[in-house]
Amino acid sequence: MSSVSLPAGIEPSGPRPRHVTATRVGIYAFLLIAALFFLIPLIVMIMTSMKSMSEIRGGNIFALPMQPTLDYWVKAWSSACTGRDCYGLAPGFFNSVKITVLSVPVSIVIAMINGYALSFWRFRGSELMFAILLFGAFVPFQVLVYPIIFGLSRVGLFGTLPGIVIVHTIFGMPILTLLFRNFFASLPVELFKAARVDGAGFWRIFFSVMLPMSVPITIVAVILQVTGIWNDFIFGLVFAGRENMPMTVQLNNIVRTSTGTVEYSTNMAATVLTGAVPLIVYFVSGKWFVRGIAAGAVKG
Repeated sequence: MSSVSLPAGIEPSGPRPRHVTATRVGIYAFLLIAALFFLIPLIVMIMTSMKSMSEIRGGNIFALPMQPTLDYWVKAWSSACTGRDCYGLAPGFFNSVKITVLSVPVSIVIAMINGYALSFWRFRGSELMFAILLFGAFVPFQVLVYPIIFGLSRVGLFGTLPGIVIVHTIFGMPILTLLFRNFFASLPVELFKAARVDGAGFWRIFFSVMLPMSVPITIVAVILQVTGIWNDFIFGLVFAGRENMPMTVQLNNIVRTSTGTVEYSTNMAATVLTGAVPLIVYFVSGKWFVRGIAAGAVKG
């Protein structure tokens, strides 16, 4: 279709389109209220972490700090007491990094292969197996804690880094398999049939056809696993062992450890530091998360 250009000096006539409508104002008002609802606690925590205890005792949590300081952030990171040790959150941060870096790739690779096999290489009983696997997503993990403790203890992995990696892999499997299975099921089956005609087998199709096309849903899976594992408390407390306790467990120990006056500034700084990684992940990769969901994560 060819565009029509107006002669020089002639402006288009007619009423201007209405950009401000009641619906648009309502949508933006709702979004603004929702944003403030979630941002105000974060803002209060950041301001409180920069106040001295005398300012906090004043009782006005919304007041700006009169003499802002980052001393409590430094203390929360390096010298706050978590029980008998006073090393701050730093050891827990590096433990969380180790657990996350090891658990995320393992769980995603296994779930990706499961979803691919359940989509294109169906066998007798595959639907039943998928239903049983999906049922695992609805089983309360509290009822499985003791059986897993017993099993890991028998093989010598309880309270170790490989043990907590195995636990996160197992509990991430149902939802991740569902994501990848639905994504692969939304792809044209003709791609799979054409590869089969060319003589490609299970792994050749997976690496040459399916893996390059699964980048959007893989990003979704990475975001879900990173935030879920980083924010985990129960599994880290029970299965990680004293030497591998993640940052959330260290945060709990800082908040619950007090000698005399509770230092709310240090507690708030420790809380913000612990939640910084998931916040950064969502801010940096939020648009890829939406694209991955739209590319087929909830289809099927």
